[in-house]
Amino acid sequence: MSGIDFLIDTNIPVYVLEGHPAVKGIMHCSAAISVITEMELLGKKGLPPQEESQIRALLQDCEILAFTDAIKTATIMLKQQYFFKLPDAIIAATAKQYGMLLVTADKDFKKLEGYIDVLIIDV
Repeated sequence: MSGIDFLIDTNIPVYVLEGHPAVKGIMHCSAAISVITEMELLGKKGLPPQEESQIRALLQDCEILAFTDAIKTATIMLKQQYFFKLPDAIIAATAKQYGMLLVTADKDFKKLEGYIDVLIIDV
């Protein structure tokens, strides 16, 4: 994808909002997110309006990648072969489909090295 540097996992915006120094500046790059990340961040029960506004502001410059049939097929394969949780499998499949580096703090994605490019940030 032209102009997009990487796909970010749901935990990266969470850590950015919490002010973790390991992810400082990461959202200032050209990033994409899976639609599942948008749903996870904004679908939190009891999300205070101020926090929702912060999340929306943070994500406004991200490209949100839709769920496609190819992503669905890859998600099913990941669930069968790697026993990933559904949201993580969708995010990994999205990275694969778009040929993007996945940036995450979730060490579980390490087992997908070779299937997708993964950068695991230690927070």
